[in-house]
Amino acid sequence: MHSTIFRDDLLLGKVALVTGGGTGIGAAIARELAQLGATVVIASRKIEKIEPAAKGLSAETGREVFGELLNLRDRDSIGTCVTRILERHGRIDILVNNAGGQFFAPAEMITPNGWDAVVATNLTGTWTLTRAVADQWMLNNGGSILNIPMLTTGAFAGMAHSVAARAGVEAMTRTLAVEWSPRGIRVNCIAPGYVASSGLRNYPKGLGLVEKMKSIVPMKRLATCEEVAWAAVFLSGPAGAYVTGQTWAVDGGKSLWGDYWPIQDPPDMQPVVLPYESWETPEE
Repeated sequence: MHSTIFRDDLLLGKVALVTGGGTGIGAAIARELAQLGATVVIASRKIEKIEPAAKGLSAETGREVFGELLNLRDRDSIGTCVTRILERHGRIDILVNNAGGQFFAPAEMITPNGWDAVVATNLTGTWTLTRAVADQWMLNNGGSILNIPMLTTGAFAGMAHSVAARAGVEAMTRTLAVEWSPRGIRVNCIAPGYVASSGLRNYPKGLGLVEKMKSIVPMKRLATCEEVAWAAVFLSGPAGAYVTGQTWAVDGGKSLWGDYWPIQDPPDMQPVVLPYESWETPEE
């Protein structure tokens, strides 16, 4: 399988670590990186998710994709994972901090433990893994770090814990970009809008949010995981060589639009179809 927009050997010789690479956006990024010649390691805290994903991506791309266990809430797990990758592959040129986790809840229903868990995963875990990769490789050798938060430019009702943590990741990105530029490290963010990914299955079905999302996007559709992956490769690869400290919204214009300028839904607006990877079992 070949990339549809990039040269096949664009990232030949590079080693990339993609967290949360077993499903959705992470799997799409891992697939695109592997198709471009990179040695790709996907990491997750659940072996039952990472093993079939690594095998599936290897079969699809024709290149071996490696799986590693990684718990973003455990500093020892993070350090051990980075050490194993360096021992096995000798370098980490691209780090994609894609893994995260949250749950849908009104602010007054978020418990202290719930808040701490979401911040530990999305903010502290991203920081700890970034430091581990930087300390063990990139500060001496350079590289590209790409963080995948969410749109934080407006309110995100039902996600107070996650949007706060993700905004922290964006601020961290800008600061690290300045501090680490002399070390040959670029640090950027992609802020996806509404993406037709497996993650949307975590939203309460009774609210009908998935179908409503199309109408509040100017382009009247959700993004595909591949569209986010293409932006990720641009920023991580040679095309983004002079881009650092930026947050790119891949959102179909969602962050720009207010209610005062109506945009009619097209009569043939297609239903949202959430894709499954080849190694996943569709829900009934």
